[in-house]
Amino acid sequence: MGLGGLALRPWQSVIRQGVEWPEHTMLGRTLARLDFKSRPSEDSQTLETVYDDEIVVWEKEVIGEPYPMYPTNRRWIQTSRGYLPAPMVQPVRYEPNAPMTELPVTEEGRGTWAEVTVPYVDFVLENAKPISELLKEGTRYRFYYRQLYWIDDIRTASDGSVYYRAIEKHGSPGDVFWTPAAAFRPVSAKELSPIRPDVTDKRVVIDLSRQTLSCYEGNSEVHFCRISSGAKYDAFGNPVEHWSTPLGLNHVINRKYVSLHMAGGSSASGYELLAVSWTSIFASGGVAIHSTYWHNNYGEPMSHGCVNAAPDDARFVYLWSNPAVPYSLGKIEVAGYDLGTKVQVIES
Repeated sequence: MGLGGLALRPWQSVIRQGVEWPEHTMLGRTLARLDFKSRPSEDSQTLETVYDDEIVVWEKEVIGEPYPMYPTNRRWIQTSRGYLPAPMVQPVRYEPNAPMTELPVTEEGRGTWAEVTVPYVDFVLENAKPISELLKEGTRYRFYYRQLYWIDDIRTASDGSVYYRAIEKHGSPGDVFWTPAAAFRPVSAKELSPIRPDVTDKRVVIDLSRQTLSCYEGNSEVHFCRISSGAKYDAFGNPVEHWSTPLGLNHVINRKYVSLHMAGGSSASGYELLAVSWTSIFASGGVAIHSTYWHNNYGEPMSHGCVNAAPDDARFVYLWSNPAVPYSLGKIEVAGYDLGTKVQVIES
């Protein structure tokens, strides 16, 4: 069925090739309609207008004038085509992979976790019609850099191209995807081993005033990063309180997912996201620390209550915190208060 879908629905820009997307180079993916500016300032001359999923070479990050939408963020990206506001550009790379010929065998059968290592890759659905409301809306059928999926089948098309069958193991409404294998890097069980599991005195401190996260072992800070907590305003600039990340000194990480399909809110202000990686839930309502691929504005409140972090930072929290997660299952849920790492959410 999957190969039939591939034959009937031709690919559009599945993976760009070397001339446009240089390998092993810092790139940027635009996340909305953006203007290239002559200087790192919204008031400077517009050189060119592009839309979401434009890929540019990320020359360097510079400090310029605050971007009007995010007035505390002065970071801009310098490119050969002009300057782009950093909050709206995802850092990405183009690192294609040799396809697997066989899937590893786990305690739950054949399969592996795999990470997208290209800016984006198109997919087709195995199911005849989309089940997810997100896909029903006509959203582009794409996976994005640093997302994680479970791969449970491999097929080779008549032209020799190799495709993986990808699923969202957790939270999925049931959609099944076929996608080019070269876009995915298999993630081994060793890579998902816990970080210093023998250390018991661990805690996470999230400072909403400073928009930072710190991981402590005893009194020693072992990791620090910027985050984006619950937004203070909606898309129309109206103040909102129900998106606040809950304060408290006694939260505990009690559910973790390698990758989770997320949805919530109302039709007017809701959201739905495929494969949110490195999710560590610590408060009621599904409030979690997790990776993002839809903004690069860490340091300013952005979420619907969760704590957004860059992929490497969310991955560290996921692997370092308790409880540890079985590899192939990709999730754990615990009821005991003493089994999970404590999370303290403060305002300084």
